[in-house]
Amino acid sequence: MGLHGKNNPAAIALKPIETSQRFGIPAGQRKATLVDVARVAGVAPITVSRVINQPGQVKQKTLLKVRQAIEEIGYVPNLVAGALATSRSRLVAVFLPVLTNPIFSDMFQVITDRLSAAGYQVLLGVSGYNAEAEQKQIQAILSRRPDGVILTGTVHTDVSRKLLRAARIPVVETWDMTPDPIDMLVGFSHEDIGREMAYYLIAKGYRRFGYVEVDDPRGAKRTAAFFEALAGYGITDVPTETFPAPASLRYGIEGLRKLLPHLPGEGPLAVVCTSDTMAHGVLLEAARQGLHVPKDIAVMGHGDMYFAANLVPSLTTVRVEGDQIGKLAADALLERLESAHDLKPLKCDVGFTIVQRESA
Repeated sequence: MGLHGKNNPAAIALKPIETSQRFGIPAGQRKATLVDVARVAGVAPITVSRVINQPGQVKQKTLLKVRQAIEEIGYVPNLVAGALATSRSRLVAVFLPVLTNPIFSDMFQVITDRLSAAGYQVLLGVSGYNAEAEQKQIQAILSRRPDGVILTGTVHTDVSRKLLRAARIPVVETWDMTPDPIDMLVGFSHEDIGREMAYYLIAKGYRRFGYVEVDDPRGAKRTAAFFEALAGYGITDVPTETFPAPASLRYGIEGLRKLLPHLPGEGPLAVVCTSDTMAHGVLLEAARQGLHVPKDIAVMGHGDMYFAANLVPSLTTVRVEGDQIGKLAADALLERLESAHDLKPLKCDVGFTIVQRESA
């Protein structure tokens, strides 16, 4: 006989006990409350509130005990009510151009970890390097009343800048430098990178160049500065292949194929790419065509992605510390949110490093 009989003791014994019943909450009658959490954890309701809203002010042992109680009884904080009472939503919006680039995902992970530890949740917007798309997302997310915003880059529409300034919340722009930030700024100079890449290759003896890029506004700044620096040495003819963002391995392969017929002449040749991903593609195509790197062709990328040091030959590139940018941006935002005083807007240039390896 099965266990589905109406009066079968075994069937009755197998019936699950509702979590709410175990903690004295009548099943199906009401949701678990903050007071229920306090009773289960053996703390005052104000302590539960602090764990939810200001975890940094609670001892680790108490924090763990309250969070365990929250999990056990299935309590979900009413953030809407909390926002109405405190004028805080505990939400921070972060805007990235793409998710597939590790240098951005590393930054996002650090931001999320630091904000989460402080009791904030993160809303993610992905703009695809499109300022108009970013504007629409900013308009949508601001309607949710975030406590702060972190942006990638400083190129925004006029409407976006007006909306963010009118919101009167902390804003941190990252991955760029500008004389006119919306609020706070943590980044580096793309123009400086472009110039230093040119100086590095000139010092190595290269006088013939090819360029592979995507139409990213930040990459365009590096490109313009690179060409300007080369012009100072009388080099003005630099064949260039441009592809739509985001960068891909295929673009590097296609870029070198298209460039080679336009790179006649003698002497050392260097191909510069605005991302390591495309530089990887250039290395693959160079090998396929029997070109020796760096004797026949040097290759330089940007980003120092996780694979750059392990390519054969290893890739010369530019390193920017994305996780450091994320840490500084999150900490600046939190300091502004948690401080009772007006703080001077942060403007921090984290710099960059040219990493010399085998390819150039």
